[in-house]
Amino acid sequence: MPEIRFGKAINQALADSMASDPDVILFGEDVAAAGGPFKVTRGLLEAFGPNRVRDTPISEATIAGMAVGAALSGLRPVAEIMFMDFVTLSMDQLVNQAAKARFMFGGRNSVGMTLRTPHGGGLNAGPQHSQCLEVWFAHIPGLKVVCPSTPADAYGLLRSAIADPDPVVVVENKALYALKGEIADPPESVPIGAARIARCGRDATVVTYGATLQVALDAAETLSEQGVELEILDLRSLQPWDETAVLESLARTHRLVVLHEAVEAFGVGAEIAARMADVGFDDLDAPIVRVGAPFMPVPFARSLEQAYLPDTAQVVAAVRRTLE
Repeated sequence: MPEIRFGKAINQALADSMASDPDVILFGEDVAAAGGPFKVTRGLLEAFGPNRVRDTPISEATIAGMAVGAALSGLRPVAEIMFMDFVTLSMDQLVNQAAKARFMFGGRNSVGMTLRTPHGGGLNAGPQHSQCLEVWFAHIPGLKVVCPSTPADAYGLLRSAIADPDPVVVVENKALYALKGEIADPPESVPIGAARIARCGRDATVVTYGATLQVALDAAETLSEQGVELEILDLRSLQPWDETAVLESLARTHRLVVLHEAVEAFGVGAEIAARMADVGFDDLDAPIVRVGAPFMPVPFARSLEQAYLPDTAQVVAAVRRTLE
């Protein structure tokens, strides 16, 4: 299979969706003329014209409101929020309007919009440009949330999000945009709500998503040299999340570590740990361990940010805790 960069896979998914459906439109800050702040939307303006690819003013509330209105009128908008930190300015439209429209209209209308936004650290962008806020949206009934870890999933999940009749938040870790990986030819859609086994193992399960997938894989290599084999489950979808896949993996390994870059407190890992402690209790041979960022803003200084982000050593230590 050919290799492609993560950012290019997103670009191809957007281009393929727009080519196959004239109702798909794209807008956001600098997505047209500049090709996006991370060049993910480069070439789309030239390919599809200014009526379908539009730059907007610096107003996240307006961007989200436009997407809700466009979706209710029958279009398939893909809106970009330049950094996930800025979704704070669009919460009313997303949480109170998009998420609740199908319920409030008795199923007669839905908001088929996609919101793309990059999250995460690693680029020394500081505390207002590096947060992982995906759990906010996973908490809201009516919203779907996905977070790809590979170029193939970046393409496949975005295609599924655009085709979905309800609002989907697509979270992209900006440290992954240059990541290369194999992708099918032609590329395939990935169903929302289905996890995948990134590595098979027998001794403990690590559930993760986004950029920390590579952290988990590195930890697995380190532990493999010591005779410990990790099973790594890439969630891909955070809402809905694949409870069955996690439970099946836990039944094989009997130990569970949940890893994410977001702050550990009140995070995605907390929900998974609580649920598995309930429905998977009989399969647990040790307490569930969470690994995430500390409860503080993301530092700007390179050395401090590196210390802030979850790393391989923390995952190895967490697995060791479950084995002891």
